[in-house]
Amino acid sequence: MTTDIDLSIYEQYTRLRFEQPADADGVLLITLDDPEKYNATDGAMHLQLSRVFRTIDDDESVRAVIVTGAGKAFSAGGDLDWISEQVGDYAQTIRVMREAGDIVRTMIDCDTPIVSAINGVAVGAGLAVALMADVSIINETAKLTDGHIRLGVGAGDHAVAIWPLLCGMAKAKYYLLTADFLDGAEAERIGLVSKAVPADEVFDTALGVARKLAAGPVDATRMTKRALNHWIRQALPNFEASLAYEMLNFLGPDAAEGLAALKEKRAPDFHRAVDADSNS
Repeated sequence: MTTDIDLSIYEQYTRLRFEQPADADGVLLITLDDPEKYNATDGAMHLQLSRVFRTIDDDESVRAVIVTGAGKAFSAGGDLDWISEQVGDYAQTIRVMREAGDIVRTMIDCDTPIVSAINGVAVGAGLAVALMADVSIINETAKLTDGHIRLGVGAGDHAVAIWPLLCGMAKAKYYLLTADFLDGAEAERIGLVSKAVPADEVFDTALGVARKLAAGPVDATRMTKRALNHWIRQALPNFEASLAYEMLNFLGPDAAEGLAALKEKRAPDFHRAVDADSNS
């Protein structure tokens, strides 16, 4: 018997698009939906990502989820105008910290299996959603980076919790400390994602996985995910520390310099930023 998902439940999430793919019983497709800005995370999208997985966990008609990005990107990171509101602003930093923590924790606690279809570039909060998914399918030529170091803040969104488990400490330290980009093929090679495929196969591969999960035994699938995620729950104290350190950095000079450099499309000079602050 086919189960239709009541999409009206998700009308409150205006920055995300919801569909039930054809011939995909119990599968909910979520699309980060701002293709003109490469699905960069602004304040509204960030807030909605911090809440939507609770709604999904309560929706018994959903047995598997696919998350992808509209257009050519999965998510190009944080919207620079939105980040500008946070740099040096304590109240905004506290709000963002709460939401960033909720994105990670709600994805861990959502027993419904989540598949990410990483169709293009993935950075920042968008990358957190892509990699916190239970199964991740990536375009083999897509570029990804945690990117926090480029902005002058510590890696806090998700990376300290999940990267060492996925690809090992040596690779995690290298990519998080350098903020170097890697492509989908390399991400699969080091174990950061589940599978890398050609661009035109990403969605169909993710849909095939989601259909298989949705057709399986619901309770056994959910309880297996819950048990596996205890490994990640053990890393939550590390995650909470990294998130706090990241937010502390947003109140210092490096974040202001990193943001200015991104806006001006130049290399940041973090030493100049620190020297200027100490002499003021």
